[in-house]
Amino acid sequence: MTIKKTIILTLILSLLILPLYCANAISEQTLRIKDITHVKGIRENQVVGYGLVVGLQNTGDNSRHTQMTSQQMLLSLGTVIDQSNYIQKGTSAAVIVTANIPPFAKEGDKIDVTVSAMADAKSLAGGVLVQTQLRAPNGEIVAIAQGPVTVGGIKASQGGSSASKGITTTGRVPNGAIIERDILSSIGDETTLTLILDKADYTMASRISKTISTRLAPAHALDGGAVEITIPYKYRNDRVTFLSLIENQIVGAVSEKAKVIVNERTGTVVIGGNTKLMPAAIAHGGITVTIRSENEISQPNPFTFGQTGYIQNAQIQIDEKEASLIEVSANSNLSDLVSALNNIGVTPMDLIAILQALSQAGSLQAELEVI
Repeated sequence: MTIKKTIILTLILSLLILPLYCANAISEQTLRIKDITHVKGIRENQVVGYGLVVGLQNTGDNSRHTQMTSQQMLLSLGTVIDQSNYIQKGTSAAVIVTANIPPFAKEGDKIDVTVSAMADAKSLAGGVLVQTQLRAPNGEIVAIAQGPVTVGGIKASQGGSSASKGITTTGRVPNGAIIERDILSSIGDETTLTLILDKADYTMASRISKTISTRLAPAHALDGGAVEITIPYKYRNDRVTFLSLIENQIVGAVSEKAKVIVNERTGTVVIGGNTKLMPAAIAHGGITVTIRSENEISQPNPFTFGQTGYIQNAQIQIDEKEASLIEVSANSNLSDLVSALNNIGVTPMDLIAILQALSQAGSLQAELEVI
């Protein structure tokens, strides 16, 4: 047996064994409930505020509202300035301050905040965020932010030339905000709590409900994304302990829904392991058109009244590749198709177009998602 035949036989055996191996591997995998679910109603809270970054070395903005904000800030500190125009531009920048407050945050806790320029500021590097109120959507002040801004990028300019790396108009203030009040979150209602699956799946919801019912307390799946649990009487006033028991329970993993994800901008293709193909025939061929233009200058003869002219010589070349026809049998996986297409020199962008055509034709037995 030649080396080439041995390699082909090995590939065929691997394709036959791979689905069985993947199925066994999935059945043996286990997951903790805490890694795939969260409790209904327990979430982060978004806050936002309008503030001022000062101390910039002529990299601030030149907007009118920044000067007015600076004037109002100085007035609140007891300094009287008749005209906002008296405040020099470029040393400060108006910013929007945003943050996510984690659940169960308590008064006095510190969180990071993100600072983003609003106007034409060039960089926030070296600046300091002045005390800024952060409000919830209902208008309530939840936190106060202040501190030096750290910027991941860098920007420099000299003599009309400039260079930059990364983003310099957005930065962070580590531990820059202090929570002003406790964030209250209720864990379930009087007798029940609900677990929400991070990714809805009927099989997983059923497994979670059966596991909890067998080991801890009555539970049932409301749908593919939620499981309702009845809290035992002894845990009604100790729900944290009860949740600790729940989240450490182990359930078997389930195979994901067949899906193919493509990114046309980068030519990336990600194919799920359970993807199958119905019978199909694929024709691949391409025509390349190349157009070149060479500009020439025509000079008149000496001692004549002719004028210098420009002549364009265009050359057009058409290259057509020999078309190839690939037949795909039933229950083939995409590994077979990709291997066959690679043999005829299909590029990732061509593969994306072929996958979209297979989906439209009904041959691709998977969800095609374009990102």
